[in-house]
Amino acid sequence: MNKRLYLILILSTFNLFLFSQTPFNISLEPISINGLGGIHSFAFGQNQGKWLIVGGRLDGLHRRQPFASFDISGNNNQLIVVDPVLQQKWTASLSSLPISLREQLSSTNMEFHQEDKFLYVLGGYGYHESSDSKITFGQLTAIDVPAVINAIIGGSPFQNYIRQITDQQFAVTGGHLKKINNNYYLIGGNKFDGDYNPMARPTYTQVYTNAIRKFHISDDGINIRITHLPSLIDPVHLHRRDYNAVPQIMPNGNEGVTVFSGVFQPSVDLPYLNCVNIDSVSFNVNQSFQQFYNHYHCPVLPIYSATNREMHNIFFGGIAQYYDNSGTLVQDNNVPFVKTIARVSRNSNGSMSEYKLPLEMPNFLGAGAEFIPNKDVPHFRNEVIKLDDLITDRTLVGYIYGGIKSSASNIFFSNNGTESNASDQIFRVFVNKINNNQMDVLNEQSIGSLKMQVYPNPNKGEFIVRFHLNNSVQVKISIYSIDGKKIEEKVLTNLITGENTYKRRIKNLEQGGTFILTLETPYEKAVQKIIIEN
Repeated sequence: MNKRLYLILILSTFNLFLFSQTPFNISLEPISINGLGGIHSFAFGQNQGKWLIVGGRLDGLHRRQPFASFDISGNNNQLIVVDPVLQQKWTASLSSLPISLREQLSSTNMEFHQEDKFLYVLGGYGYHESSDSKITFGQLTAIDVPAVINAIIGGSPFQNYIRQITDQQFAVTGGHLKKINNNYYLIGGNKFDGDYNPMARPTYTQVYTNAIRKFHISDDGINIRITHLPSLIDPVHLHRRDYNAVPQIMPNGNEGVTVFSGVFQPSVDLPYLNCVNIDSVSFNVNQSFQQFYNHYHCPVLPIYSATNREMHNIFFGGIAQYYDNSGTLVQDNNVPFVKTIARVSRNSNGSMSEYKLPLEMPNFLGAGAEFIPNKDVPHFRNEVIKLDDLITDRTLVGYIYGGIKSSASNIFFSNNGTESNASDQIFRVFVNKINNNQMDVLNEQSIGSLKMQVYPNPNKGEFIVRFHLNNSVQVKISIYSIDGKKIEEKVLTNLITGENTYKRRIKNLEQGGTFILTLETPYEKAVQKIIIEN
């Protein structure tokens, strides 16, 4: 039997997909800059159309071997300036900076936010010379972006334009730093110290923050003062890293942030499917929506229509537990690289839904890349683009740069450092508003209520079915052979409102194969293929 490490999710045998014609579509145009290398998991700021690239990795996906993973030879030890219009680049070594600045600014997965001319970067994971180990740095660094860009282009010193403070509340990597109104929000992430090791050996310590750490920055250009505010704690729903945190305009017109997906769920090593909406006061978890595409950090374009009170988020590639295969949703619990470009939209009453665009990334790209907005395009204070104010038929709204380029979808278990690399690709991203015949495909499962998942998959005939009930009703679970012959049926009673699990073993099977599992309530039905290995 051909052992395939995925399962196929069939939403229903009828009305499988709905379609949505959006008021715009997306197009990508690749460009290249001579001599610009590949990079991923970096921080960036910008001024007058030029980018300042800080930190990140110059290699591909981190290797599984502790001695090779996040090796210092893959550190980005330069500041990079890019002009995407003139297609030029400049670099400057970090060697002139004090060691504490050099170490943090060459780390990976820092959190960052630019406010006016200052780029604030905090945390990040990298090599710490004095302890001869890899740590998560407990510093916040402020970079005067225009001054540093001009200094690098002019070949003059730039160290006087970079300042740093130490605060262990900022020892976070894999989270996001966002600003709502006047306060900063350090969302999720973890403190990771030691050598990465997926074999569960004690070569590191990892502590998720499980928090939104709120604080205020007072910065006069000389002194940086931090006022910490009460944190928001949730060890279940904020136990996330490597997710997408996207600025939003909420249905009430206020600024907010939505946290999409991320890893790992406390009860299973799989991405979250729900999202967390954050406003200036608190947060809430949207359990009525599930995101199936684009689970790890990837470029995201946020765009809002004030006329329709619709918030759209366009996700570009990356890594996900699900992908689309010719109209069929495929679940791969190895969480592969994907090419999917998808849209998650929120309407005026707050309901959310997910659509697959008919456009894909040209390769397995997007993981660890960034969407860099065009600041000349009309936008809100939090950089959400104003769709209604785009007056041209085709508008350059920003760029995608960098990320990991993978040679195949699943490389993690065979990764020896050659299967992926840091991408040097730049894409211009356009929003097109005229003659739009694009039909985006609704993933109806994203707004379904059963939320059925089966794991592990493939399996040896023993698996768990997890599902959600809006009401305490009986559920019928049936298993069929691939040719439609019923193998067994079970009616479950005494179930609870909310999440339920059912553990099952298919007995008396001489051979493995592909089987159909159906879960049926009086009001809804979910059907899924499972693969059983003998």
